[in-house]
Amino acid sequence: MKNINEVCVIIQARLGSQRVPQKMIKPFAETTLTDIALEKIKQCKAFPLKNFYLSAWEGELRNIAETHSLNVFYRSEKSAKSEGTPMTEMYEWWDKLPFKYCVLINACAPFLNPETIDNFITSYCKSDSDGMFGVVEKKNYFWDHNKDLLTPLTEAVMNTKTAKPMFEAAHCLYAGRMDKIGNGVWMGDFNTPGEIELFTMEEEEIFDIDYEWQFNMAESLYFC
Repeated sequence: MKNINEVCVIIQARLGSQRVPQKMIKPFAETTLTDIALEKIKQCKAFPLKNFYLSAWEGELRNIAETHSLNVFYRSEKSAKSEGTPMTEMYEWWDKLPFKYCVLINACAPFLNPETIDNFITSYCKSDSDGMFGVVEKKNYFWDHNKDLLTPLTEAVMNTKTAKPMFEAAHCLYAGRMDKIGNGVWMGDFNTPGEIELFTMEEEEIFDIDYEWQFNMAESLYFC
């Protein structure tokens, strides 16, 4: 069990995306991805808003958070502009904020529901695991890098109704201990049973915008 007052909730944002330049402030469905994410944060009920921070260096992003009356962690220019920085630099708040645990939310997933964020945080607080990670259940057939079948084939034909489920990383919701970041570990060791608990999400919520075509598709679907 974890005390919610020991848990902070963070969105990391920057304007340095190479594949979709300035996607966090680029007009999206008459608003921006940053505004959408912050509006959802304000709808959450599982944690006090004083525990939330937008981690950003660029003034345009910090101004959006201030418009929403939300906390800002002043990310360094080095952290915001570097690619593949050490974890302690990427998540440089790990030893600067007065919390034991952290929940990290991907702001590039505009279909993520506030209720799902609440359920994730509540589940994490109830869990004995150090880390938690969002996943999506897949009932399909998969092969590894050697093209060996991973999904047990129990019938003469492939049947997705009876296939044993596998789980795919959602890249939307993460949780872990602050001090583990200091040791270069995020969430925990996936190879250690019980160290990271999986949280199952709905597939339609995890649409993650990395490319221009995804940005355009998500915008066209947003009001549907």
